[in-house]
Amino acid sequence: MIAELGHFALALALAFALAQAAFGFAGASRGLADWMSASRVAAFMQFALIAVAFGALTYSYVTSDFSVKNVVENSNSLKPMIYKISGVWGNHEGSMVLWVLVLALFGSAVALFGRNLPPSLRSRVIAVQALIGIGFLLFILLTSNPFERVFPAPPDGRDLNPLLQDPGLAIHPPMLYVGYVGFSIAFSFAIAALIEGKVDAAWARWVRPWTLLAWSFLTGGIALGSWWAYYELGWGGWWYWDPVENASFMPWLVGTALLHSSIVVEKRDSLKSWTVLLAILTFSLSLIGTFLVRSGVLTSVHAFATDPDRGVFILGLLCIAIGGGLGLYAWRAPKMQGGGMFQPISREGSLLLNNLLLTTAAATVLLGTLYPLVLEGINGSKISVGPPYFNATFVPLMVPLIAALAVGPLLSWKRADLDGVLGRLKATAGATIVTFIIVLWTAGEKAVWGAFGIGIAVWLTGGVLTQLADRVGLGKRPLSEVGQRLIGLPRSAWGMTFAHFGLAIFIVGATAMSLWQEEEILVMQSGQTAKVGGYEVTFNGIQDKRGPNYVAMRGLFEAKRGKSTPFKLIAEKRRYVVGGQETTEAAIHNSWRGDLYIVIGNADEDAGQTVRLYFMPLVNWIWLGTLVMVLGGFISLSDRRLRIGAPARKSISGQRGAKTAPVE
Repeated sequence: MIAELGHFALALALAFALAQAAFGFAGASRGLADWMSASRVAAFMQFALIAVAFGALTYSYVTSDFSVKNVVENSNSLKPMIYKISGVWGNHEGSMVLWVLVLALFGSAVALFGRNLPPSLRSRVIAVQALIGIGFLLFILLTSNPFERVFPAPPDGRDLNPLLQDPGLAIHPPMLYVGYVGFSIAFSFAIAALIEGKVDAAWARWVRPWTLLAWSFLTGGIALGSWWAYYELGWGGWWYWDPVENASFMPWLVGTALLHSSIVVEKRDSLKSWTVLLAILTFSLSLIGTFLVRSGVLTSVHAFATDPDRGVFILGLLCIAIGGGLGLYAWRAPKMQGGGMFQPISREGSLLLNNLLLTTAAATVLLGTLYPLVLEGINGSKISVGPPYFNATFVPLMVPLIAALAVGPLLSWKRADLDGVLGRLKATAGATIVTFIIVLWTAGEKAVWGAFGIGIAVWLTGGVLTQLADRVGLGKRPLSEVGQRLIGLPRSAWGMTFAHFGLAIFIVGATAMSLWQEEEILVMQSGQTAKVGGYEVTFNGIQDKRGPNYVAMRGLFEAKRGKSTPFKLIAEKRRYVVGGQETTEAAIHNSWRGDLYIVIGNADEDAGQTVRLYFMPLVNWIWLGTLVMVLGGFISLSDRRLRIGAPARKSISGQRGAKTAPVE
């Protein structure tokens, strides 16, 4: 009964989505307030009904209702409760319900909090959100019914993929979805603006907080996924340019460009057409990621589905959404009035350079991700595009970008004195050179690349600190006044500072981890000691353990560094009772200087136990940096100017910089 209720709720949600789109577009075009109000009510109802469906599916998992096919294929009565709940979205059908739930949540949020929006614009934004929802609700109901029954019901289920039975499943996918789907709001704003023919500073003020929210969650989701892969997969890597990893990274890159471009629209009434295009492309790349994960064209631990029929349906949605958006842009954008002029050496110019580098980087990742698929589709050839390609194309684009990040915020709007700005960065340049020499002198093998990576992180940090010092008048004003100015800085300024500083921390961690990782592969007997990364590691034998739905072989270790107190570590190889799959659980000792990482392999009664020992230098700086970036995003989002958005249009009509850009 509960399953049927959930299925009916999804069908009813589709009906309300159709009403939401129809009343939204018709009411906006005719200026009918009642119809626009009906569209908002339909948005709330759509969200409520999808929430009912999601709750019904969750109930089926929690109660182990094995008459539901989705529960049979992805759950088991022995599975701990946390994995029963998170297993709701640990599969294709359930994850799509979560996808449309988040989509409807964003649509209803605009309906609820968009009071300062012009009624026609808000109505069109809600209507575009509804169109996206209609497509994916049809996809679920026609190809991916999560409530399909099986008769007779089996006594137990097949269990969830063991790799997904981790606390990371409870947080990582929802965060990613908020990021992915959150960019739909920017897309809807872009389409609505093209329909209305108005892109102005106020529009940018409305778009930026939604984009910032999605960007912050996507940043956190990508970082969490990277950390999950690091400790779960057993090889110590944090990023491998997997096509599905790339699928989340591409919208992040273009979304970052969109954030910076919207600032130029808001502050200088420039780059309007380009910003609208970025809004369309960002969500388009999110849709491409959805296609890659769910079409069956990829074989990956991240992939949810292998049914080509589903892939064709999503490809159709992809063509309609992306093709329609770009087609509308091609029609309306050329008629859009340009904005303010600026010199190449200016803050606008630096932000444009930022945009060009980020979008070019996204294009290189897209090419490397799709080229093998296209080639296989044309002639059946199978090739692999891996880290060498991405490192050779992506990294060189990031170097000038990071170098510019230290300079750009110090430049004036419209026209700037580059020599003067570089003069203010003399101390930063000196610190960078000294750092380069020290690392080059002490780091040994791969020292040149290490010195370059650490040096550019120091350059970025110096630029961030210089900008902060300039804003508060450090060295030019009394310390008491500096403190007051520091406290009074806008939260958006603090957010930018944290985000850029977090990137510098990330660069240090990624550089050290990539260049100076140590590895030892040994066959160890009980009582034997090995060394890696300054640690002495002693193997103390094997112990058996039984978990709730698995049996494990535990490797017992004791380690110490120098004369420090020894500490114990336990690494496991688990075999799950249902299905017989095996997973590796690494033993990890964290410290600020790096991680000691231990993995056990197969046992040989005569020779001993296969053991892999790693030292991961500064690896935690990777996630510390991304955490600081996410913190910066939320600090910016807490800025009252972003929370409340722009005032009503009639109140800004006479303000400088709030001119509309009509389409003639």
